[in-house]
Amino acid sequence: MPERDREPAEPPLGPPPGLSVHPVSGLPEFGPGDDLAAAVAAAAPWLADGDVLVVTSKVVSKVEGSLLRVAPGTDREAARQRAVDAETVRVVARRGPLKIVQTRHGWVVAAAGIDASNTAADTLVLLPEDADASARRLRARLADLCGVSVGVVISDTFGRPWRDGLTDVAVGAAGLPALIDLRGAVDPHGNRLETTQVAVVDELAAAADLVKGKLAGVPVAVVRGLSLVSPGSSTGDAGTRPLVRLGPGDLFPLGSRDVVAGRAPAGAITARAGQLDAVADAFRVAAAALPEFPVVLSYGQDTDGGIDVHLADAATLTTALNLGAVLGAVLVHLRAEGWATRWEPVGTPGASSLVGRLWLGDATR
Repeated sequence: MPERDREPAEPPLGPPPGLSVHPVSGLPEFGPGDDLAAAVAAAAPWLADGDVLVVTSKVVSKVEGSLLRVAPGTDREAARQRAVDAETVRVVARRGPLKIVQTRHGWVVAAAGIDASNTAADTLVLLPEDADASARRLRARLADLCGVSVGVVISDTFGRPWRDGLTDVAVGAAGLPALIDLRGAVDPHGNRLETTQVAVVDELAAAADLVKGKLAGVPVAVVRGLSLVSPGSSTGDAGTRPLVRLGPGDLFPLGSRDVVAGRAPAGAITARAGQLDAVADAFRVAAAALPEFPVVLSYGQDTDGGIDVHLADAATLTTALNLGAVLGAVLVHLRAEGWATRWEPVGTPGASSLVGRLWLGDATR
C-alpha cells in the first residue's frame, strides 16, 4: 500500500509514562521512640524498588526526640526565640522578630527551622540532628522490612529570597544524588551548559508536598518513576551536603547589610572595594548589639568616594538613636582597623532612606 494511502496510527490511550506522586495515608501521630519505618511499611505495602520516600522533617524530629518542651506558664514565642538563638551560628538578616539565620547544620533558614505548628502547644520542633543520617537509617530499615531499595528524602518548608510563598526542600537524603550535574552537556541548539546543576532532591520534596499538604495530616509521600535510586547500601552517600552554598560561593555573606554597588563605574568599584568591605564589616559587628536595626550601604556619587548609609526601616526617633549608637561603634571599629573617617549626616532626616554619608581614608597619612 502506498505510504500516502495508509491510515494514520491510532493515538495512544492515556498519558505517556512519567512520574507519579502518592500520599501515604493512615499514619499515626508520632512521638519519641516510635518506629517510623514500621509504620510506613504497614501503611504502604506497595512500596517498590526505585521509589523515593519523602518524609516531613517534623515526623523525623518527633520520633528522634528533637523537641523542646515549653514549661507551663512560659511564653511560647519567647521560648522559641531562645531556641532560635541556641541553634544559630550566624545571623544573616533580621527585621523585627523575624531572623534569617545559618543553623549549625549549614542551612540558611527563617527561625533556624524551629516549628510551632502541627505539634502540641507545650512543644517546639527542632530540625533533625542529622537528617542525612536519619534518611540512611530509614532507608536501611525499609530494606529490611520490605525487601525494597528506595531513596529517602527528608523535607522541610523554607522561604525563598526575592519570592513570596513557601516550598518544601530537602534537608536530608539517602540513596540518590542531591544534584544532577549537567555542566558540559550540550543542548539541542548546540549550547554548552556552563553552570546547570539540578537540585533534584529539592524538586522531589516540593512535588511530594502537593499530596502531603500542610493541614491534611499526611507526612509521607512516595514519588514513583524516577530512575535515580542507587541499589544497595548508602555508605558514602553525600546526602544533602552538596546543596549547601556557603564560603566562597555565598554572594550574600552579610545578609541585608551587604554592600550594593550602585552608580560607581567598574574602576571605582575595584579601587574602593576595601573601603566598602571595611564599612560593611564594621556595621555588621556594631549592629549585632541592636538586632532590630538593619542598615543598607551603597556607593555615593561617582566622584566623591563617599559611602551612603540608608535605614532599611522608617526614620524615627528610635532609629535615629539606634543609628547614633551603632555609628559610634562603627567609627571606633574602623579607627582600630587603621581608617580615618568622616561622617556627614543628611540635612533633612526622614525625607528619604538616606541618613548620612561616610568617607574613609588612610589614618597613617
